[in-house]
Amino acid sequence: MRLSRRSALLFLLPALMLFVGFSWYPIARGFVYAFQEIPWNPDQPTEWVGLSNFHSVLGDPAFAIAWRNVAIFVGLGIIIGFPVPIALAIALNELRRGRGFYRLMLYMPTILPLVVVAYLWRMLYRPEIGVIDGLLGLVGLGPVRWLENPSTAMLSLVLMSTWKYAGGTALIYLAALQGIPSQLYEAAEIDGAGFWQRLWHITLPQLRFIMVVMLLLQLIATCQVFTEPFLMTDGGPMTAGNPHGATLTVLLYIYNTAFGGGGGGLGAAAAASVILFVVMVVFSLLYLRLTRRAGAV
Repeated sequence: MRLSRRSALLFLLPALMLFVGFSWYPIARGFVYAFQEIPWNPDQPTEWVGLSNFHSVLGDPAFAIAWRNVAIFVGLGIIIGFPVPIALAIALNELRRGRGFYRLMLYMPTILPLVVVAYLWRMLYRPEIGVIDGLLGLVGLGPVRWLENPSTAMLSLVLMSTWKYAGGTALIYLAALQGIPSQLYEAAEIDGAGFWQRLWHITLPQLRFIMVVMLLLQLIATCQVFTEPFLMTDGGPMTAGNPHGATLTVLLYIYNTAFGGGGGGLGAAAAASVILFVVMVVFSLLYLRLTRRAGAV
């Protein structure tokens, strides 16, 4: 037994070395950089500045706006993106024919690279040739100029993200639905319960745990949104009341701080990353506690 355990560790050693080298070591270095001023010139020495980078980041209005925009993105994602996969899974579970075909269609957007999806939706949102404004124009509602309007730019990103990820999440809910005992539905039908009564009193209570887990995972993912605003709006649009951008997110702020200015920006970007890391740890601990409690039941 001891020999087999050593052999397993030897086989795992290369993977562990890669994991430590490309995951834990950069995280540790990021914590160190957060307390230093990092010059762009590698020949110049770094300077220890203590908590100066954290003071700079926390005093930057753009950082507060980035967190506010993330909160708006999270809120819209919960309102729009959270119930859509549940509704799709319930509808798919009610189908009797073609279920495999519709599963494939739902999962197709998840397979597409996010960069491709972002540029595809940029074309759809274009007021001159975009399909969305074209359809709205037929009923006298367009053009909206989705990505150029501060009041609709964040909503545009949420709609795109919902289309991209709803299918994969719906399949997770579908697997949970198929684990609900059929006897519950049969007893409800005998008692004369309709579809909405079965949904409210059986389906949703049985999905409660997986819904909370998916909500936490969605919070963790949406707090780290970067590619969508980077490719579609570049953090904008900017207005006189909000010169930092209506879609500036925390990760985009970190990117702009690190690569958009002088050498001191690297240390400030590392400090902002540490703050984001702490927030993600809190959500992750909630997720682990929830899953462990469910496993102990």
